Amino acid sequence: MAGRPGYGPYRTRQVLAQPGAEAVLAEAVSLLVDEGAVVAYEVLNTLDGLGPAFLTKFLYLAGQALPDVEGPRPLILDSVLAGVLRRHATKVGRAVGYEWSEAIAKWIWRDSGWSSHRYDVYLRWMYAADERLAAASIDWPAAPDVLEPALFSAAWDPEQPYRRVFAF
Repeated sequence: MAGRPGYGPYRTRQVLAQPGAEAVLAEAVSLLVDEGAVVAYEVLNTLDGLGPAFLTKFLYLAGQALPDVEGPRPLILDSVLAGVLRRHATKVGRAVGYEWSEAIAKWIWRDSGWSSHRYDVYLRWMYAADERLAAASIDWPAAPDVLEPALFSAAWDPEQPYRRVFAF
């Protein structure tokens, strides 16, 4: 969903004008190197006015610029990806007989407001899914940051994990 033109830069300027905002961003980058994406996300999540989609994009870009980070490299999580995971969790739950799976999936993978724990769960799932795809002998590039846009654009459906969707 596209926002109002110019609102993103305006909101970013407002957030950066907050006392201590630059220190929070710098601390998050330092923590990304020393303690990992989840701890860095937790610190960024203290900034008022920016949502988790922006925060995870910031971490992803910072992680790409840094030669080494602790633990898994950060990935982007936004409402589109949360929707993919919500639908997948609902289908998996129903397949094993949990009729309440949709309500739980809606709560766990809501469109925003993710805790650092939820970001950790997301990173673990993405890296595990990437490993399974790489092991499936389907010419998967073994890069979780390729999986993210594949899910975002619906080029890959987790319900059909071994269907070849890319030619690399």
